[in-house]
Amino acid sequence: MQKRTLGNSNLEVSALGLGCMRMSFGDSPVGDKQEMISFLHTAVDRGITFFDTAEVYGPFTNEELVGEALEPFKGQVVIATKFGWKHGDKGPHPSVGLDSRPEQIKRVAEASLKRLRVETIDLFYQHRPDPNVPIEDVAGAVKDLIRAGKVKHFGLSEADADTIRRAHAVQPVAALQSEYSIWWRTIEDAILPTCEELGIGLVAYSPLGRGYLTGKIDENTTFDRSDIRSRNPRFTPEAIRANRVVVDLLESIAAEKGATPAQIALAWLLAQKPWIVPIPGSRKLERLEENIGAAAVELTSDDLSETKNAMSQITVVGNRY
Repeated sequence: MQKRTLGNSNLEVSALGLGCMRMSFGDSPVGDKQEMISFLHTAVDRGITFFDTAEVYGPFTNEELVGEALEPFKGQVVIATKFGWKHGDKGPHPSVGLDSRPEQIKRVAEASLKRLRVETIDLFYQHRPDPNVPIEDVAGAVKDLIRAGKVKHFGLSEADADTIRRAHAVQPVAALQSEYSIWWRTIEDAILPTCEELGIGLVAYSPLGRGYLTGKIDENTTFDRSDIRSRNPRFTPEAIRANRVVVDLLESIAAEKGATPAQIALAWLLAQKPWIVPIPGSRKLERLEENIGAAAVELTSDDLSETKNAMSQITVVGNRY
């Protein structure tokens, strides 16, 4: 597996990371714990060194799973986790609201360290911007944690360009995590140029459009109530039909390259900037190996130009949330 460095930081990770959320949270059925531990071990064996989790996934169970599975690989892998939600009776959850107060950030860090079974959190993201807490205070709290040796790198998730700049002025931001894929490119206008200017890496989540860009979803696909796609505007039967043109484009390129649509979608992301690292989520070995194969797919400048032109003629139907 090729390696990439996230921006100007010295944070080197595998060119493709692994989103771990759905291994224990997000839709039914979640993965069997022992099977997921074995799967994570296989991912390391295949060259994946970058793993993404968060305290809110579960809550807590995903960090616990990742911590237990990756404990034998201390020093060989990079684990990213996140803070930023209020805690209710059952722990953090988006529906309870945001909370990035400095005291909360530091409390979450201590708890995450224990669940992840590490001495230092490799990459600590603010999960979502908190309008009630100045981003300078958030960055300052993480700066304190870095000075204390409890965090190595500071990250933001879904932040706008101004927020990124303000945070970076207090504590350098190593990585921004945002949704980015061939069918969701809003960050190209202001956010990607800001990352490039400041030397911040981009970690792209949902790089396969929550599975749509694999070409395996059609208007007859049904989703469990626990699956976010059951409430997602891009996954209504009408949107699925209308957006088929995107998959058709990926399939035509894939046929030329001897690849799959998913591999083309990931290769497209890898070809955008050398500091972009996609983190597709997976629970199955065949999907993991397919995704890893994307790193070997080479898209030429002509391929990228033709793809850009084709996508400019396509209007994607449905908001992402």
